[in-house]
Amino acid sequence: MKYLAKDTIFYILMKAREFDVKVEPEGLDRESDAVDDGCLEILEDYGDDPTESELREALVDLNVDQLHELVALTWLGRGSYSKEEWKEAMAQAREADPTSKSTPDYLMGTPLLSDYLEEGLSMMGISIEEFEMGRL
Repeated sequence: MKYLAKDTIFYILMKAREFDVKVEPEGLDRESDAVDDGCLEILEDYGDDPTESELREALVDLNVDQLHELVALTWLGRGSYSKEEWKEAMAQAREADPTSKSTPDYLMGTPLLSDYLEEGLSMMGISIEEFEMGRL
């Protein structure tokens, strides 16, 4: 990773993870006894919940190169590119949105963003375990 600091990536990954779980899984039966009390409240998105705005702010605060690197990392984790194709992924990210104006929206609209980022980091030899151990 050339442009993004590990702490920045990890913060975005954690915010993306929180954001990802705000969506209720399809087919979840609200009346089912299998659903613990309070479980749905965690999944539901409330107007006063800052998760979405915190993630958006973190993404908007990144410069163009950092956003392109985050997109390339997402694509790597998604399996669109291999570690050996990193330069190609970066070139494609720059070509897809050269000014990165729509990149935050693109990333926030990516289902499983946190999983892709985590997998991409893993493929680059970066583990989030150390980061999580000190903060969770």
